Amino acid sequence: MRITVLGCGALGQLWLCALTKMGHDVQGWLKVFAPHFRFQVVSTEQDSFSHTLSVNDSQKLQQCELLLVTLKAQQLPSGLLPLIPLLPKECPIILMHNGLGVVDDLPQLTQPLCHAVTTQAAYRTPTATFHKAWGFTQLGPLNSAAASLSNLAEILHQALPDVAWYDDIKTSAWKKLAVNAVINPLTVKYHCQNGQLMDVLSEVTLLCREIALVMNREGIHTDDSQLFESVVNVIQATAGNYSSMLQDIQAQRSTEIDYITGYLLKRARCFGLNLPQHSALYQWVKQQESDYASDTLRTTLPSSW
Repeated sequence: MRITVLGCGALGQLWLCALTKMGHDVQGWLKVFAPHFRFQVVSTEQDSFSHTLSVNDSQKLQQCELLLVTLKAQQLPSGLLPLIPLLPKECPIILMHNGLGVVDDLPQLTQPLCHAVTTQAAYRTPTATFHKAWGFTQLGPLNSAAASLSNLAEILHQALPDVAWYDDIKTSAWKKLAVNAVINPLTVKYHCQNGQLMDVLSEVTLLCREIALVMNREGIHTDDSQLFESVVNVIQATAGNYSSMLQDIQAQRSTEIDYITGYLLKRARCFGLNLPQHSALYQWVKQQESDYASDTLRTTLPSSW
């Protein structure tokens, strides 16, 4: 199968590796053009796989049979939209990112559009990408053109299990958002590993209570205790990890907060709900971003500014 992977970070490289090993005709797509892209992925069993493949080949893109987008939510519109005119109208697009609301920022697409929610864990160093832990990927349709594409789940499952098709991907995406909306900003607030959040379970409880209000209004039946249990399970299972949001803050990059907590607050306003705990966390993270954005601006502008 002819596949293009847009976004060659840690998760993108994990899929580049898996799909290449399965014999698919794979290329990467980078923001900054390069004739080739070399990656090295170290598996959970410490096996290493190195490969060099072509990137940003517009002719391959015009013949593409699957576009897998592993960009972060805030990068997606600017990264994806320039590719759409070159992409075949029948080529499925899979968006694999944290958060919700990205589709609202996109024009209506003719291509079949899917969303993938994954717990595959990987991190990148200057020399290699490491597959930290096996996870589960839930895949489902975002438009009617993708409703009959459940075969994509099997193709991806053969490369990087486990993958399953969900007709109601909205529910899966909201459950993932709920976990991220608690863990990610809290680890930024306390500048800690996930496991240290076990010391602030009273805050976790309040955050889960607010999320449950919105999810029930969205038609997704849940309660405080169910969400709390799910969040605590993830905290314990990933105790030694640093959340992606904290890593972004440490590297002074923009975070996905607008598509996680920001989207939660947006939907809450639609229902007339007030979420003080999440609002405070949202402002906390946005202030962190603002502080280092201002520092960057000060160091790059002439002194007269």
